[in-house]
Amino acid sequence: MEAETYRRLADRRSGEDRAVLLALADAEGRHEAHWLKLLGPHSEPAPRPSISARIHARLASVFGTVFVLAMAQRAEQRTTYDHDSDATAQMAADEHIHGEVIRGLTARSRQALAGSFRAAVFGANDGLVSNLALILGVAATGMTPHLVLATGVAGLLAGALSMAAGEWVSISSQRELLDASVPDPQAHRSVPALDVDANELALVFRARGEDEAEARAHATTVFDQIRQPRTEQSGSIAVRAALGDTESATHGAGQEIGTPLRAGLSSFCFFAVGAAIPLIPYVLGLTGYLAIAVAAVIVGLALLATGGVVGVLSGQSPWPRALRQLVIGYGAASITYALGLLFDATLG
Repeated sequence: MEAETYRRLADRRSGEDRAVLLALADAEGRHEAHWLKLLGPHSEPAPRPSISARIHARLASVFGTVFVLAMAQRAEQRTTYDHDSDATAQMAADEHIHGEVIRGLTARSRQALAGSFRAAVFGANDGLVSNLALILGVAATGMTPHLVLATGVAGLLAGALSMAAGEWVSISSQRELLDASVPDPQAHRSVPALDVDANELALVFRARGEDEAEARAHATTVFDQIRQPRTEQSGSIAVRAALGDTESATHGAGQEIGTPLRAGLSSFCFFAVGAAIPLIPYVLGLTGYLAIAVAAVIVGLALLATGGVVGVLSGQSPWPRALRQLVIGYGAASITYALGLLFDATLG
């Protein structure tokens, strides 16, 4: 079934990624042939694929995303061939290498997803936990359901706006710091006019960590390349290689950390979605302990989902991360609920 998953993923990819996935499918096909040969007549009827394998194949045909690749990576890493006497040493080695192949295929996708995914998960989780804690805290004081709902809506808006502003400032500040480290384009154009004897260029390399001898040798090499009878473009390339490519540095930094607008909007939307979930029972008109219990249950399910997604994307078991999210969320909500009860008792 793993071979079928890789083939379906390959159908949604192109170029080198497609070729790699088809090669993985062929390798899994060889493993399947090995087991069929060992089983002989006992291989019929063919066993049904596991539920997990069928889910992977279905997700591959529908989504074909990093989620499926991450699950495939975990499946390869959990190989039992190391301890199976019927599996060959080559098959066991194949499975370990397959895990690294999948890791390589998912690395670029994970990097592209990292910025927006972090904002999405952090925003949704913060909305779930903070608004559940707020609602349970004020509900424990005996506040009417109407006021609990109004407080929850205010917490949703305040938190979403705060998250959006925080992400905007964070990403903007990070980009400004990175921009400050990008070489000045005017410096590139100034290098050919430097006094070779004074060798100011060597100071640049010394400031970047080279010792004096290395810096002077490095600067001499750059000047020699500039003096060679080549085109002006070639000399410019030599200088850019020495001081750093400003265009690629700026472009790469922007891709890696994302834009302030995207991060801000992502945080706002996902916080608002997360914070709206504990309000559902109050919107539906539930009151008292029933509303509190329903809010806690649906938020718990949402926390399990966000934690599980993080686990899947990291190529690890989703359950420990899902339970970690649940324990943290319920812990915060329990504390505020207890404080609300204490505050109500004090006033009473």
